[in-house]
Amino acid sequence: MPRSDQGELFFFEPPPPPGARGGGAAETSVPREHQPLAARMRPRRLSEVVGQEHILRPGSLLPRLVASNRFGSLLFYGPPGCGKTSIAEAIASETGSRFVRINAVMSNVAELRDILSVARRMPEARSIVFIDEIHRFNKAQQDLLLPDVEEGNIRLIGATTHNPGFYVNPPLLSRSHLFRLEPLSAEIVGDVLAQALADGERGLGARKHTAGGKVLIDLAELCDGDLRRALNALEVIALSLEEGAAITESEIEIFAQERRIRYDADEDEHYDTVSAFIKSVRGSDPDAAMYWLAKMLEGGEDPRFIARRLVILASEDVGLADPLALPLAVAAHHASDFVGMPEAGLSLAHATIYLAAAPKSNTATLALGAAQSAIREQPVQSVPIQLRDKGGKASKRMGHGEGYRYSHDFSENISGQEYLERALQLYTPKSVGAEAKIAERLARWREMREGLRSAEARAEKKTR
Repeated sequence: MPRSDQGELFFFEPPPPPGARGGGAAETSVPREHQPLAARMRPRRLSEVVGQEHILRPGSLLPRLVASNRFGSLLFYGPPGCGKTSIAEAIASETGSRFVRINAVMSNVAELRDILSVARRMPEARSIVFIDEIHRFNKAQQDLLLPDVEEGNIRLIGATTHNPGFYVNPPLLSRSHLFRLEPLSAEIVGDVLAQALADGERGLGARKHTAGGKVLIDLAELCDGDLRRALNALEVIALSLEEGAAITESEIEIFAQERRIRYDADEDEHYDTVSAFIKSVRGSDPDAAMYWLAKMLEGGEDPRFIARRLVILASEDVGLADPLALPLAVAAHHASDFVGMPEAGLSLAHATIYLAAAPKSNTATLALGAAQSAIREQPVQSVPIQLRDKGGKASKRMGHGEGYRYSHDFSENISGQEYLERALQLYTPKSVGAEAKIAERLARWREMREGLRSAEARAEKKTR
């Protein structure tokens, strides 16, 4: 059986289903009894795959493509342990196709060229090339697949936990059917765990362990919908006990202490979680904000990254409704850098709750956007001559600064003079929190300016 020194690669020729041609004896690199429980319990047909009824129910697109054996390239997108590999292997088995599995983390261009060359020499085998974690293939590797996908020399099945729109090259994406898989519910995972405990051929049935339904559901919930992880956890727990022993809540509690949440820095889970955090703070939900904060901290997120997001939120979403939000967020950022984890989490929690519970205003954000649009889309205004710097003899000769009114010489600093050649309305305050007082103050000053300008116009008219 061909193998690669660079990574995981094996050829799998499943037995043909009834009425199918081709196939042969399956070859595996590890004896079945030595495989992890998740591998032994892997579905053998599409009908055995659990929890993905939205793409596998009878009459839907994927089962019809497989039944007719007339599918091209497929992409399966979903979280770990939801069935992507299982579906790919079931498709190969049901269609009697030659199955070549590659792990994109370990593979390289030379290995890929060899695989494609063999597939071209075996057109009758209808080779399926399954690429696990295809998002880790670089552009050159993905482009290398295109000619053979186009010619039908291979049928590509890619699996990814990352959004294909960001990680799969557009030409390859456009030539593939994309199927999104959902996380498995705790109930579905619990049912499979019960089957694994009872299965004497592939599962743990020979060990005669027992477990209550609630215990299995608790284990499933700890594994976050990842069926592979749940099955392997069940096997570890079972092997740590005497044969025939009951699996109880105490064993699950021991496993829970070693639990690791799914959180990959700089990948989809990172961006999705911080997005939920930001939107929870913006939406004034401190409970949700604290949950997502805790997930980031438990996942090993850099506390300084979280603090930077809080500083941005303080101006973007709280703004002038609570002027104390920004200095508080900056202080939390400083504390995160100065104190470090785990204590820095307290400062981040402090700032998170404050910002989530604060009144919200995005008027500073809107005002900046309006001002930038005015700069880009309208003629750029010149600085009025009375506002220009009058330093230097040349500036004085040109009249710079003449007619400027020193604001402190006037009541409430309102002189009535213009600060733009053409007046613009860029900032509109909200009547929330501290900004309500700003709105009142600006309204009063607007009336004062209009009064002063009206008086000036009357005075000028009299002098004519």
